[in-house]
Amino acid sequence: MPRVLVIEDEPGIRHTLLRELGAYGHSVQAVGSAMAGLRAVTGAEPDVVLLDLGLPDLDGAVLLTMIRASTQVPVIVATARDDERDMVRLLDQGADDYVIKPFSVEQIAARVRAVLRRTLRDGPTPPLVLGALTVDPTAREARLDGVTLPLSRREFDLLAYLAARPGQVVTRKQLLAEVWRFTFSEDDGTVDVHLSWLRRKLGETAAAPRYLHTVRGVGIKLIARPEG
Repeated sequence: MPRVLVIEDEPGIRHTLLRELGAYGHSVQAVGSAMAGLRAVTGAEPDVVLLDLGLPDLDGAVLLTMIRASTQVPVIVATARDDERDMVRLLDQGADDYVIKPFSVEQIAARVRAVLRRTLRDGPTPPLVLGALTVDPTAREARLDGVTLPLSRREFDLLAYLAARPGQVVTRKQLLAEVWRFTFSEDDGTVDVHLSWLRRKLGETAAAPRYLHTVRGVGIKLIARPEG
């Protein structure tokens, strides 16, 4: 039975999620403060966390950083804050999904199922080897010429997504939807910024790519050696 931790300060929302998500077959624990949530994350080891940002003792964004310092448990941010810049920042910071209040329990249950499908898989995913580059999704580690790359969480997610599709052109819209879980259609430069950071760590540039090749007007693809 999947374990869901709800960190929400509003008693009515907390009790509704506790009751209704339980009816969907989840084991649900609900707490009303950031510190109680942090203790529950480390002690109960949930499969997914549903996190409100407006907590009484600590902002939820700060709590997200604390959670990410100790675990890769999936976190769905559920909040009334609808600023697009906040969404991008929190998704970059480590959130797996972002839901704006008011929401229905059916919507939350669907988001939980989607996150669990991505994370609760049978057996480890084998490492992806592309020339001198090795990407290990299970260990969340990437090595180039045998040296571990110092990637941020989002940089690794981006690299792993492309490495799983070698030679396939992926659009920026696809990357926003699949890597950032960001549903807005307009790209504000988030993808290009992260690609630039990733290229730097791979020892390449857009003008002289080794792995990440731009297809002008279409998107990006990862190949094991320069074309031509």
